[in-house]
Amino acid sequence: MIQVEPSVNFELQELPLGVPRFRRKVASFLESNSLRLEEVDLYLAILGGDGEILAGGGLKEDVIKCVAVSEAARSMGLAAPLVSRLISVAAERGFHSVRVFTKPGNVSIFGSLGFRLLASAPEAVLMENGRGLEEYCSQLRALRSPGRTGVIVMNANPFTLGHLHLVREASSRVDKLFVIPVAEEGQRFSCEERRGMIVRGCGTLATVLEGSRYQISSLTFPTYFLKDLSLASDTQMRLDADLFLRHIAPALGATVRFVGSEPSDPLTARYNAILAGMLPEGGVSLVEIPRLCDGEGPVSASRVRSALSAGVLPSALVPSGTWPYLLSDLMARALRLELDTPGKPGLVDKESNGSHSDMDYSLMSGSIEIIRRSFTRHLNLADPVAAGRAAEADLLAFTGGVNTYRGAVFCHYIMAYALLLDAHGAGELRLPAGRLSAGVAALASRVEPQEGSHGGRAVAEFGVRGALAMARGGYAELFGDWLPYYRSVKGGPYAMQQTLLRIMSGLDDTCIIHRAGYAASLDVKRRAVDLLADFSPSGLQSMDASFKALGISPGGSADMLSLTIFADSISS
Repeated sequence: MIQVEPSVNFELQELPLGVPRFRRKVASFLESNSLRLEEVDLYLAILGGDGEILAGGGLKEDVIKCVAVSEAARSMGLAAPLVSRLISVAAERGFHSVRVFTKPGNVSIFGSLGFRLLASAPEAVLMENGRGLEEYCSQLRALRSPGRTGVIVMNANPFTLGHLHLVREASSRVDKLFVIPVAEEGQRFSCEERRGMIVRGCGTLATVLEGSRYQISSLTFPTYFLKDLSLASDTQMRLDADLFLRHIAPALGATVRFVGSEPSDPLTARYNAILAGMLPEGGVSLVEIPRLCDGEGPVSASRVRSALSAGVLPSALVPSGTWPYLLSDLMARALRLELDTPGKPGLVDKESNGSHSDMDYSLMSGSIEIIRRSFTRHLNLADPVAAGRAAEADLLAFTGGVNTYRGAVFCHYIMAYALLLDAHGAGELRLPAGRLSAGVAALASRVEPQEGSHGGRAVAEFGVRGALAMARGGYAELFGDWLPYYRSVKGGPYAMQQTLLRIMSGLDDTCIIHRAGYAASLDVKRRAVDLLADFSPSGLQSMDASFKALGISPGGSADMLSLTIFADSISS
């Protein structure tokens, strides 16, 4: 309970917005105060005796949002205890500086609650409680150096040859160049991945700073208090430019900011125009570098993302430092396509846990993200085996010891490393299938068998070919049979399921042998041959029901399906 007046107690509680009736209640309360509900991590409200919301406010990471006090309660002093509690919750979650975007007319209100103004625009202001920006600028001042200093603020989702062109041109025009990555999640590549690409790409051309939370983008700028949403983009851009001009540029001693020209994106072109109008007022010039183009137009991150979404490796659009990140993205895409394929006999998908009691879609999906990030985090061309072991450890730590994708880590990583090891010598990432197969075989010859694995025991007892033997053979079955078959049916409504059956019909699946025995694995092969010869969705459903009843899970075949999809993307 929060006591606001000596004789009146008010209850402050969290309203879970995942519950429809609470979401409707909060949305209605905000609408009555000329605000809109935006996504928040939690929403706290002070309720009256009748359960109606008197005051409420939300928190999204370190940003306070959707704060309102009902007209009837504006003399009760409710804003202070509400905002104080939101600040405390943020601190409990590791955010010791809290920001708020609000109307210019609310500056005095939040100022009385300990917030100070960071940046302003005609329709909005940014304020902060805490010393976050002050501490950040102190770190920047320590990096200052004599001479002409320039800055590039870069998202790099991902880092392309276009970004590298901009860095090279800017570096040639200043004595010192800083690159500031935009630090926000929710993009295709994480903050960690994007900064890693920038560092690899820039080399000695620039000093790459840690990602800045003080770059205001369309993802971080809330619009719940704007009456006219058409003003949102300009307001966000003006706030970002004002904050840079007031704080970031002076801290670094920067007198020039570089941007790439924007021939196709109206929003980016507008942002460049706003910077050109505002920065000179504070003594910072704007230099617009013409974009790098190829035969298809500007070399852009959006082109790379489009290619990756289609399962195409766009290596010609990025420097070699970005290659591992493209591979990790395509690796994750292949694993997700397998996971999201419905009706796979005995396997996990969105609708079913298959034959598993220790795995579900959420765990498998989270595991894929761990595999993706671990690949670039532990990248080590000198010792890929150690990198793979580190990734396995990350995966098992995430799952609590559940073996979701341990086999997939081995086969995907060994293929990706074989490609990278060859590509760095050839200067081209996409290789012919035969050459990639030979590279896998050579790399696998350096890998020692792991003692005590389920697959190892099956190999020893029944003489089947295990995962390591297949890799040492350069995945001959994949390149000789499964990949051509997949390409022949790709695009069909059951291409994934049919390719899985093709793999099941010939693979010695040690997951099946471990769970159900060698005889069961032979029966699975026969059934897969029969169903593939006379394929029908009902036959697939019947096999799925049978596998669940018998506890059969063709996990090795699923790994080979995702590896086949991955190979389709990275081999010519």
